[in-house]
Amino acid sequence: MKILVINAGSTTLKYQLIDSETEGVLAKGLCERIGMDMGCVKYNTASGEKKELNIALPDHGVAFQAVIDILLDPADGAVKSLDEIDAVGHRVVHGGEFFNASVKVDDDVIAKIEQCSDLAPLHNPANLLGIKACQKLMPNVPQCVTFDTAFHQTMPANAFLYGIPFEYYDKYKVRRYGFHGTSHSFVSKEAAKLLNKPVEDTKIIVCHLGGGSSITAVQGGKSVDTSMGLTPLEGVVMATRSGNIDPAIIQYIANKEGKSIDEILNILNKQSGLLGISGKSGDARDIDAGIKEGDKRCQYAFDVFVHSVVKLVGSYVASMNGVDLIAFTAGIGENDAHVRSEVMKNFGYLGVKIDEELNKTIRGKYAEISTADSKVKVVVLPTNEELAIARETAALL
Repeated sequence: MKILVINAGSTTLKYQLIDSETEGVLAKGLCERIGMDMGCVKYNTASGEKKELNIALPDHGVAFQAVIDILLDPADGAVKSLDEIDAVGHRVVHGGEFFNASVKVDDDVIAKIEQCSDLAPLHNPANLLGIKACQKLMPNVPQCVTFDTAFHQTMPANAFLYGIPFEYYDKYKVRRYGFHGTSHSFVSKEAAKLLNKPVEDTKIIVCHLGGGSSITAVQGGKSVDTSMGLTPLEGVVMATRSGNIDPAIIQYIANKEGKSIDEILNILNKQSGLLGISGKSGDARDIDAGIKEGDKRCQYAFDVFVHSVVKLVGSYVASMNGVDLIAFTAGIGENDAHVRSEVMKNFGYLGVKIDEELNKTIRGKYAEISTADSKVKVVVLPTNEELAIARETAALL
């Protein structure tokens, strides 16, 4: 089965064509700057050659048509006809409490995704644009959606409820939802294979560390707690997001600066985190470079980030009453040996031992970086959200 995986953002559209039997990637690419003066499409041909097109992409419908044209290109295309594509799998950020698993697209599903748009105003509308563009151009091809929030719907009430009046949960469903669920699900399932015990007996912590970062406790194959909340703003310090703060800070700064709540939330989402502390960049690579140059604020940013990760990992060890495996994934988790080393230094009390020389060599590939006598396995395990969506789509069909 050939499955086209679509991940539509507000100004981007990523795609991969995956053979579900071999799990091989037949084609992939990225449409950028959708809705701007001039768009860009970067893609790999069927032969693996990288190409780039600068074309007008006024909306997601035009972007998806560009993807179809590339896939059908007589010289470079991966298919000769759209009939070769058996299904389309979409990533949707927020499914609220409506969805705890992937589903086939129908009118009711679309309506519920729209209802969740106020919980993810930057993402769900864009995801819907991708779905509707596919429906228009491929009306007879079954479509499925996988939700970032679905994996976390197994959290118990003591993990997802906030300490606020219960009426706000009753009326508006204000609660912890969690995100990066597709990544956490994929990585935790792969990690469970490394443990010689039944899945229901496993305790795994997944550290998805990137521009957006989240940590999840996975017990018995199910998410039982996660760091992001009602929105992706909660949790660890991130590239430009503040992570956990005292809520009164919002009122305090608003009063001091004469800013609205919306303006403060924009600061917390886009001007905080590594960028806000360092004053230099939200990119971990730039922070590392600044540390080497002796930049104290870059060192502060790094230390605060690591400390925020350590606190959450430690809390999940406590809430699960132990841990068998800790997995690092995503851009920072897979590539930044310094972060992995500094985080794991705090877990010697668990019997964690890291092979520091091996750890230094690992970038973007699987490796077990703990020593043979470590009481807890520590691994680097690259995430693959597109493959996870393809697997979910194939299972549905």
